[in-house]
Amino acid sequence: MGKAIDAAHPDSLADVDLVARAIAGSEDGFEALVRRYQRPIAAYIYRIVNDYDAALDLTQEVFIKVYGSLARYRAEYKFSTWIYRIAHNVAIDHLRRAAARDEMALKPRDERRERLAISMAPSPEQEQERDERRTQIEAIVDRLPTAYRELIVLRHGHDLSYEEIVEVTGLPLGTVKNRIFRAREMMRRMLIEQGITGF
Repeated sequence: MGKAIDAAHPDSLADVDLVARAIAGSEDGFEALVRRYQRPIAAYIYRIVNDYDAALDLTQEVFIKVYGSLARYRAEYKFSTWIYRIAHNVAIDHLRRAAARDEMALKPRDERRERLAISMAPSPEQEQERDERRTQIEAIVDRLPTAYRELIVLRHGHDLSYEEIVEVTGLPLGTVKNRIFRAREMMRRMLIEQGITGF
């Protein structure tokens, strides 16, 4: 057992170190990457495909692809951007296959969404108001065209920079900025139509 590799607990290591562990044959390196990214990737895919079961299956597919591609990962790129790019491709391929079968899986949301929601635990006094606002915002985001919805989720749901979104989606920077601007304007108009202000 190499002490250099096993010196630190995997969950405390940087992504690039976990990748190096995984490539060296250490299973705990890859398992730590899965623990770190499974929920955000599943939530991201769910926001694109709007299908809970498909999101779980596609998330598994993403990690299978990641595991098979680790040796090709280049450390000069952020691992998070790289894995979101893979997730983007998997989700878009799923939508294309579904469209070809005329079974586009854009179902209304239901209570299963909560299983994927990223916990933001509001205080008891704010819980109801925050839940209502979150539901309103999610409903507005769901009404956006898919191309806009994904960019808003990447920018505001996962805090990616414009440059990282370019890497994930393969879109030109100008297109990313333009679509996010248009998406925000659409959201603002829809919120105003519902009498909601202060967002």
